Amino acid sequence: MAFENPSREQIAEILRNAGNIAVVGLSDKSDRTSYMVSRAMQNRGYRIIPVNPNADEILGEKCYSSLQDIPEPVDIVNVFRRSEYCAEVAREAAQIGARVLWLQQGIVSDEAASIADEHGMTAIMDRCIKVEDSITLGGK
Repeated sequence: MAFENPSREQIAEILRNAGNIAVVGLSDKSDRTSYMVSRAMQNRGYRIIPVNPNADEILGEKCYSSLQDIPEPVDIVNVFRRSEYCAEVAREAAQIGARVLWLQQGIVSDEAASIADEHGMTAIMDRCIKVEDSITLGGK
């Protein structure tokens, strides 16, 4: 069966109900896409939790080395890593009970989507969370 992203209505519902968004691969460099997208989401009222083993703090939030290190529930795992790393991120997301695995624009991993599906997570691939937020909710 071919993968299909959720409908725009479903994506709007996911974003409306999102509390914590863990961002895997969030850079501390302000010129990187991951930083710009996460800052925009933070400015729209979302709680961003950076996951980057090489930084202590990004966007004023404590950084964690892995998803398992985050001491609170995570609703969306937003991934800014190359496709070949996404299956492992999906396994970690399943272990922490995340509801959504979101692979940013340009990132596709059928294996990660399968892992998400097996663990009851919604998978979204090759979509920018900031763009979807603007389209579906007009920016929370």
